[in-house]
Amino acid sequence: MTELMIRGRIVSASVALDDGVVMISGDRIEAVRSFAQWRAAHRDLPEPPFSGTVLPGLVDIHNHGGFGYRFDTVDGAHARTAARSHQAHGSTTVVASVVTGPAEEMVAQTAALRELAEEGVLGGVHVEGPFLSEARCGAQDPRFLCDPDPGLTDRLLAAGGGHLRAMTLAPERPGYAAVARRLADNGVVVALGHSDTDYASFRNALRPNGSASVVTHLANGMPPLHHRHPGPVAAALVAAAAGDAIVELIGDGVHVDPGFAALVFAAAPGRVALVTDAMQAAGLGDGEYQLGPQPVTVREGVARVAGGSIAGGVSTLLECLARAVRESGVPLRDAVLAATSVPAAALGLDDVGDLRPGQFADILTVSDNLHLRGVLRRGQWLR
Repeated sequence: MTELMIRGRIVSASVALDDGVVMISGDRIEAVRSFAQWRAAHRDLPEPPFSGTVLPGLVDIHNHGGFGYRFDTVDGAHARTAARSHQAHGSTTVVASVVTGPAEEMVAQTAALRELAEEGVLGGVHVEGPFLSEARCGAQDPRFLCDPDPGLTDRLLAAGGGHLRAMTLAPERPGYAAVARRLADNGVVVALGHSDTDYASFRNALRPNGSASVVTHLANGMPPLHHRHPGPVAAALVAAAAGDAIVELIGDGVHVDPGFAALVFAAAPGRVALVTDAMQAAGLGDGEYQLGPQPVTVREGVARVAGGSIAGGVSTLLECLARAVRESGVPLRDAVLAATSVPAAALGLDDVGDLRPGQFADILTVSDNLHLRGVLRRGQWLR
């Protein structure tokens, strides 16, 4: 029985309606109809108010924390608050990212986050490192980087308990192929990132020849795109255009220029996943913060470790979506899909990312300029 109805301009992967109604029963979507269809079938009911633009709840698959809280922790309450804070700002599904640190800490953090994933607070866990390139470590602490280790991989798999959704590796490190196969065999998405390899090696590690299907924060943590040394950036775009990979794009206007973002959307339509790469300072102001073992300073909205590398993002995913539309000229529906159905598909999150019957009732209402009005998660209003 329908318990809630949300009316507005609907923009999602499955349906686009200038005036539609989403019908909700419990924590699931029951139906989506045009308002004319709804009115014809419910002549005895009062019209639901028009709520503006209605979007699926956003899906952030690369997030280290925010609003003063972190996911690189064994404190479940701390991580829970990070997740709930992002959910209240529109990212109704958050995959928590563990940053490179001592192996024991990474395993313990993964186990703590698994418990939240089991409760449904998190969409899963993403482990970024430690099998990454020192030359392109960015804000990953180089003291703890190492070659892919099957033993540590097995410990992380066990700690994740089936909720380890993705792991980022550099394909040039010795032992990569064996670990990538082990991850894929266990249902974990292999993501390539923080890599200093060449075009051919990066392309061959992506499907259909390799195991990897996601590229971690395209252009960050890899050599710049150059016409005589195309490198990982070109390889990732070619793979995405061929349907072999999905590329993450940090849409905060800091990690990549809006013009580059426009290029990526044009080169790989339907294969771009907007992410925040958010860290503890997301949603807050300038100041001193932490990312894994390293202190981070945020000045004028840019987070950096002591060595100068950018250290994650400080924006919400809705802000990234709006920026893609406003500054990069990305059509609204393309930007919405990049923050909903594309990232959900990238990590096999089947119950979120769209507005269709059977999906979780995760819904945003926003104004014409994409300012947040309301957040519904699992059929409950968060704001």
